[in-house]
Amino acid sequence: MALVHEFERSGNWLFKRRGWLPLFIFIPSLVYIYLSGAKNLGFRPVLEIAFLAVSLFGQFIRAVTVGRTPKNTSGRNVKKQVADSLNTTGIYSVVRHPLYLGNFFMWLGPVIFLRSVWIAVIFCLAYWLYYERIMFAEEQFLRRKFSESYDFWSEKVRSFIPSFSNYTRSDLPFSFRNVLKREYNGFGLIFMVFALLDIIRNYTLEGGLSIHPMWALLLAFGFLTWIILRTMKKRTTWLDVRGR
Repeated sequence: MALVHEFERSGNWLFKRRGWLPLFIFIPSLVYIYLSGAKNLGFRPVLEIAFLAVSLFGQFIRAVTVGRTPKNTSGRNVKKQVADSLNTTGIYSVVRHPLYLGNFFMWLGPVIFLRSVWIAVIFCLAYWLYYERIMFAEEQFLRRKFSESYDFWSEKVRSFIPSFSNYTRSDLPFSFRNVLKREYNGFGLIFMVFALLDIIRNYTLEGGLSIHPMWALLLAFGFLTWIILRTMKKRTTWLDVRGR
């Protein structure tokens, strides 16, 4: 099998299973905390708020993306590639894969919580290898479907490192309701992950299950937000937006 076909095939396989990536990041992190004895992981509020801010920055990138994209583009579909139209304006005129850029920062926060340069480097390399195949498969699909339009856009816009030199404003209005509908799971998960890291750290250091009041408060906020938005999505039409 030619490499181009092998890359696309493996990329499509990973695309369907990309929701598993958090497990490959989170479980080794818990093991690292336990085996290292949580050395150098003492609670430092300023640092830990900074780590949380990195993850929320990733969520912000995703929100900016989702808020200005129509239905069947940049979706959460897991069975196959879908694209009714080619997004080339707004954040897509800055970077070709903004959702994966957002994911990177969302998971970088918990990784740097471990205060290990080597783990951060390994995460960056693993993330790139994992998503490079997915991005390749997506771009092959888009290239076949939109041909010259895709080639013209991709020549001007980088795949993963943003550049604002060709920024083009989107004509589609920003939909905050669509962001709430589609991103509540990721938002709630951020607070849950940090809280669990804090619990494992405290267990390793103190030998008992406990959570720092700051993380307990943030976890309660994240969980309450998740419950409210999930209820609104499942039981009402308040978050529905036509064409999104």
